[in-house]
Amino acid sequence: MRRATVDDTETLVELMAEFYAESGYVLDRRHAAAAFSALLADPRLGLVWIIEQRPAVAGYVVVTFVFGMEYGGPMAVVDDFFVRPAFRNAGLGTAALAQVRESCVAAGARAMSVEVAADNPAAQAVYRHGGFVMTDRRLMAAPLAAPSHEV
Repeated sequence: MRRATVDDTETLVELMAEFYAESGYVLDRRHAAAAFSALLADPRLGLVWIIEQRPAVAGYVVVTFVFGMEYGGPMAVVDDFFVRPAFRNAGLGTAALAQVRESCVAAGARAMSVEVAADNPAAQAVYRHGGFVMTDRRLMAAPLAAPSHEV
């Protein structure tokens, strides 16, 4: 796994399109490219990695940072995490999450969170293996702008 750079934007958008397609979403590629450009330009906002199984690109991980009062400091949010189907069940996701965790600790994050679909037990298992636990809280959202995808 390696840190992504702005030169990886096209690859990241392609990976994101594949990831979103699995949920039936059509990605607005320009919107996604602009979001990656902004994120990659300012590491205070978050970090992006490319998962590789050389010579192939196997997936990507996006972590964004927020300040959490509960933990009294920065928190890392696993915003996107995708491993291409051909590379799943080989330990790449688990290894990637371990590296993400180390990087987040090094960046001063005091906790990590992730949003995972209730009907995605495979993803839940990967996150549990990475040290995440279910909470009794519900995720709620109030969209203030259009998302990067269409349903």
